[in-house]
Amino acid sequence: MGLLSWILVGVIAGILARFILPGRAPEGVVVTPLIGMAGAVVGGFVIRVLGGAGTTGFNIWSILVATLGAVILLAIYGLFAGPRRV
Repeated sequence: MGLLSWILVGVIAGILARFILPGRAPEGVVVTPLIGMAGAVVGGFVIRVLGGAGTTGFNIWSILVATLGAVILLAIYGLFAGPRRV
């Protein structure tokens, strides 16, 4: 996948992950794509361990895999960050 594809998949996956796991978080326009791109790596690893194909380009499957990974990352982040106090 090219750099632009990674960024687009990351943005989409990060936004979808935020819809799945909403909450009060400081992530913005820079961190959301980074979470999505890291989610693509994590999701690709998880799917490959289960015997499937990881991220394969800019397509629906890659977005779903990246979203899965981003949700996993956000859940882990939520466990370590704990409740936020304002």
